[in-house]
Amino acid sequence: MGRYKQLQQQYEELEQKYARLYAQQSEMRYAYERLKEERAEYEQQEQEIRKLHKNARRLKHDMKNHFMVLSAYLASENYDSARAYASEILEKLNSMHSYVETGNTLMNHIINEKLQFAREQEISVKAEIENLSFAGIQSMDFTALLGNLLDNAIEASLKEEKNKRELILLVSERQGYEVICVKNKISCSVLEENPDFVSTKHKDENSHGIGMMRIREIIEGCNGMYDIYEKDGYFCFAVFIPKK
Repeated sequence: MGRYKQLQQQYEELEQKYARLYAQQSEMRYAYERLKEERAEYEQQEQEIRKLHKNARRLKHDMKNHFMVLSAYLASENYDSARAYASEILEKLNSMHSYVETGNTLMNHIINEKLQFAREQEISVKAEIENLSFAGIQSMDFTALLGNLLDNAIEASLKEEKNKRELILLVSERQGYEVICVKNKISCSVLEENPDFVSTKHKDENSHGIGMMRIREIIEGCNGMYDIYEKDGYFCFAVFIPKK
């Protein structure tokens, strides 16, 4: 029996050692995959920045010719053509969006991708973003949270007339919380028409129901808070994540 107990003890020790090694391997595998994701995100951002710089250099090179054409129109008092040509130049300038740099690699990727899509849908975009880490929320949850908030605002904006589409993103720190506030212009009250935010993936009513349950789960999971309100013709969704 003494030999059996000894073997049993050795077996249990080996089993515990195996469990520790397996846990370490899992952690290392997760860290490796995360590094691969971060590298891919960084490379994508580099490509986006290079593309923007290339477009800016091309536009700068073309501006001399543009001004020559405008001068010719003005010299000949062809004001209608001058105005039309100036409008074309402004349209090109507006189509070029600036890359948003937040100091947070993950946030950079999400914000630039979503805001670029919004601009392509003729949604006026404004962003005021502080350099915050959002260490109090897991990366996957942060991606889902910010992505859903922006997706909902974009979907709702698309229901508005083109000249009334507007989206505002504010990221700031307030009293120990890191805050994300997403606003979109509305022509009628969402809180009155759809107070329960019923999902409308298959209905043409209001898009703020998309991902709402997931958003609430994520906020509750990191001990955060949220506030939904309407002010000055905007639907506003503010999220408060405890700062770490």
